[in-house]
Amino acid sequence: MYVKREDWIPGNFKNVPDTGRSTQNDIVQHGWTPITTTTSVLGVVFESGVALAADTLTSYGSMACFQNNPRILTVNQNIIVAAAGEYSDYQFIRDIVEEKVRTEKSLNDGISMKPKALHTWLSRVLYNRRTKMKPLWSTFLVAGIQNDVPFLGEIDKLGTAFVDDQIANGYGAYLALPLMRKAIDEKREKFNSKLTKDEAVDLLKKCMEVLYYRDARSHDKYQIGIVTKDSVEIQNLVLKPNWEVAKLVQGYE
Repeated sequence: MYVKREDWIPGNFKNVPDTGRSTQNDIVQHGWTPITTTTSVLGVVFESGVALAADTLTSYGSMACFQNNPRILTVNQNIIVAAAGEYSDYQFIRDIVEEKVRTEKSLNDGISMKPKALHTWLSRVLYNRRTKMKPLWSTFLVAGIQNDVPFLGEIDKLGTAFVDDQIANGYGAYLALPLMRKAIDEKREKFNSKLTKDEAVDLLKKCMEVLYYRDARSHDKYQIGIVTKDSVEIQNLVLKPNWEVAKLVQGYE
């Protein structure tokens, strides 16, 4: 005899964290727009790994409020995650991912989470929240190494997921992504190869500088996370801007 489950919802095919039961007054308890936000996050695949970049500024509306909030998370020796959007939603995802890692370690079976698995699981978590009309107002980039092959994927607040060799969101999708695509295409056309680690890091530094000049919500302090099959590294960097370029900007007199 078939029994219909009353608690089943679309997208609930995987184990996702409990978000609590809905209440009569829930509509006034949950925010409909992000409040404390972060800006662009960038990711690029190079020949032996993946690099992510994100600044450390969190804005309260239009006010640059918190200037030391990192948003690149080391999950394990194979995965790093970066987020853009509502910072509290990133903190929620960070906590449940860390809990998932601790649960897997407690099994003591020698198997660690893979980037494709985390990418799929996060897409289900975000889609699950979307179907409950309680979306997490954040976009996540998952970078890692699986079977010695670099992996880079994105999941947005609707649970939409995709994989690419270069990804940027926010203003980075308009300002940084063309620079990243140009560098990757030139390397492929001239040398028929991918970027090296140093070239990928230099490319991200250039993109973060461009965003600092053009994006009012960006910051001069930022991080670059690098994951290869041998190590995970997080670099804390500070821009040295050259405001002589302001003389080249016209049309705002």
